[in-house]
Order: sequence, then structure tokens, then C-alpha cells
Amino acid sequence: MFEQFLFAVEVALNGFMAGVMYSLVALGFVLIFKASGIFNYAQGVMALFAALTLVGLMDGQVPFAHLINAVLGTEAHHFGWHLPAVLAILFTMAIMVAFAWAVNELILKHLVNQEPIILFMATIGLAYFLEGFGDLMWGADIKKLDVGLPQGINGWIDETTFNAFGYGFFIDNLDIVATVIAAVLVTVLVLFSQYTKQGRALRAVADDHQAALSVGISLNSIWVLVWSIAGFVALVAGVMWGAKSGVQFSLSLIALKALPVLMLGGFTSIPGAIVGGLIIGVGEKLFEFLAGPALGGATENWFAFVLALVFLVFRPQGLFGEKIIERV
Repeated sequence: MFEQFLFAVEVALNGFMAGVMYSLVALGFVLIFKASGIFNYAQGVMALFAALTLVGLMDGQVPFAHLINAVLGTEAHHFGWHLPAVLAILFTMAIMVAFAWAVNELILKHLVNQEPIILFMATIGLAYFLEGFGDLMWGADIKKLDVGLPQGINGWIDETTFNAFGYGFFIDNLDIVATVIAAVLVTVLVLFSQYTKQGRALRAVADDHQAALSVGISLNSIWVLVWSIAGFVALVAGVMWGAKSGVQFSLSLIALKALPVLMLGGFTSIPGAIVGGLIIGVGEKLFEFLAGPALGGATENWFAFVLALVFLVFRPQGLFGEKIIERV
């Protein structure tokens, strides 16, 4: 009985780590929604594209190699050099900032004051375009991402828990690193939002676009800034998920798991994205452990969405979201 309890604790800890990974993706949704009121369906694909670009730069892969070879009849696939991980991350971040500028110039500035559903459909189109563009640019094969992050079982935790309880906990080093990075990222974002001029401008735009314009805040600059930050968050999420399971096109589907996280935490709350992710991560693991055998298993595929449905019925604004009251 005690061993079963320890196993449940281990499951909960691993769920906690998985929840942090979900939160990393949800953060990008929250940032863009707060600044522009746009639900960015493309956030998951942005994480995929960032990870693909990072791997391509590190491996010295020729962009659009298949297209170039088909047109010119060449066999060029690699430049013959490899970039260090840190330098490749910096180049990838520059590409994500350029992507943010392009999104604003080519899409957002032409859709100012449009209905939310139109903006949402624009991000769906952006997601499919970016997925196809990434495929054309870097290829569709599964890629290994190694940026030097520690992986595998944490020996110290395994040995310590075995000596204390006679049962060693399996905790992945990569999950521990992801937890630390997510905590630092959230802290930096909260401090940026509260104590910098750009952060206050971002919150002003989130409250009222017209009022922000009237005091001289540029919506274009704010949107480029927030999409750049969302691109950075997507890069971090792509690195973590890519290092964990490989860089493949199913990586874009992590956006689907971020939806229940947002429904629980609230679409406008940065801390809510973290808390919602932890609830989903721990909840789905424990539910699978406790009820999975009786229900036939695979409950992790639907538990988060059922929990989100319950929240939509009883608290549609989420745990940390603002309750909107409109006069009729």
C-alpha cells in the first residue's frame, strides 16, 4: 500500500513536469491575446517552426534544399559546417523577430478593427502556411535536437528516494530543467509587464486600443513586440519539446493541449497559464493512474478537455480570468 502511494507521488511529480511544458505553450497564447485580443491558433506551429529552424541552423542544412535541387538538378543538402547551440539559438531568435515583423506588416495592420472571428481565421491560415513553409524549408523528416540539455533519469533523486523509502523516483533531468526555465521565464515576463515602459504600454493596449492610441502608444510597435516575445516563448517551448520527443510535425499539435490550460487559467493571465498547466499535467497523470485501468486506459487523451468543459460550464472566465459584465 505504501509503495502504491509512493508510485502515485512519482506520477504526480512527473505530471507536474509535464504541466510546465504545457504552460510554456500556453504563455504564447496569453501574451498575444492580452495585447491584441487575437487567439493565435498558430502558436503551436510557431514552436514547431522555431525548433525546425534551430535544428537546421545547428546542422548546417541548406534551406529549401529539396526545392533548389529539384529546380537546378543539384545535390546540395548541407553547407558542411555546424553552428554551436548558443549561436544557433540567437540566429533563430532573430528569425522569429523577423517573422513577428512580417506578421504585423502583411496581416495584422490590414485587419485593424475587424471582428475577432476574422482575426482568428487569419491565424488559422497563418498556421497552415507556416507548417507548409517549414516543411518546404527544412524537410518533413523527424530530427534530433540536442542543445546540451541534460536528459535521462536524475540519479541523485533516484538514489535519495530509494535510500529514504526503498523506492526510487524516476524524474527526467530535462523536465527539471524545463521547470526551472519556465519559472524564470514567467518571472521575467511578469516583471517586464509591471515595471517597464513597454510592459505598461502593452497592458494599456490590452485594456483599450483606442485609449492607448490617444496617448501616443503605437499599436504596430506593440504588436511587433508581443509577437516577438511570443516567438521567443515558442522557441523555448520548441526546444524543450523537441529535445524530449524529437522535432517532428506532430509537435504543432501541442497547441491543442494548451487550449484546456487556457480555459482553466484564463486567457488573459500569465500566472493562470502556469497554474492551469500544472492542474492539467498533474490531473491527467493521476487520473490515468487511479481510473485509467477501470476505463480502459488512454484517459490522458481526453481528461484535459473534459475538465475544461466543466470549467466552461461553472467558471467560463477561468481561475484567473477577468469576469466581463456587459449591460444589456
